[in-house]
Amino acid sequence: MKKPMSVKNYMASDLITFTPETNVLAAMRTLLKHKISGAPVVDETGWIVGIISEYDCLKPNLESSYHHDMGTLVKNCMSKEITTIDANASLTEAAELFIKHGVRRLPVVENKKLIGQISRRDVLRAINESVETIE
Repeated sequence: MKKPMSVKNYMASDLITFTPETNVLAAMRTLLKHKISGAPVVDETGWIVGIISEYDCLKPNLESSYHHDMGTLVKNCMSKEITTIDANASLTEAAELFIKHGVRRLPVVENKKLIGQISRRDVLRAINESVETIE
């Protein structure tokens, strides 16, 4: 039986997250280790407060190499303007947000708490599965 085409059914729920107090160098190493391009930043209550990406890690790590200071924290360089999507939203809504905002991932929230993340690849995978059932 085909899964309903909602974000909740295609999102990743076992996420790597960071806190605002995480060292950027440690965040960068985690991204590299897990072969991911970014991850949500959450506070102690589980509320999403930002996103840290490979791009966000570049500048502080470059600057720290000049100053020999590796103490930059995620909160100082994370993206704070976050586009989220509700867990019950459709994959069409997710695709529209990806196109409109040009982001690679959308944090999935339920009752304003982070419960997962959906990527452009997840949406493409869902489309492919639905096409395969038609063929």
